[in-house]
Amino acid sequence: RGGGAGAEAPPLLVGTKETGRAFGLALDCRMGHEFGNLAKVRHIITYTLSPFEQRAFANYFSKGIPNSWRRFRGQVFRVVPPFVISYLVYTWGNREHELSMKKIPANYANDN
Repeated sequence: RGGGAGAEAPPLLVGTKETGRAFGLALDCRMGHEFGNLAKVRHIITYTLSPFEQRAFANYFSKGIPNSWRRFRGQVFRVVPPFVISYLVYTWGNREHELSMKKIPANYANDN
């Protein structure tokens, strides 16, 4: 694809008659690879399964719900106590704030 010092890539054409589309994009093949083939990766094997061959809810009731319950039981004593303590501190703080904002009538008994 070489060319000398004067060889330049063709310009990027956007929305012209040459593209055949109203707002199309014409790119020169020298600008890069298509998305998904940006790099060649070696020694990595990937396997895929068609979505039509998957079972989305396989073993949902027999294994999924018991597993969710087991995980919930294992974490409930780590998650709930901080929330309970936070709630108690929050309600105590609000109650104390409301009490501190009240006027005490005995303080104003001698004012005329």
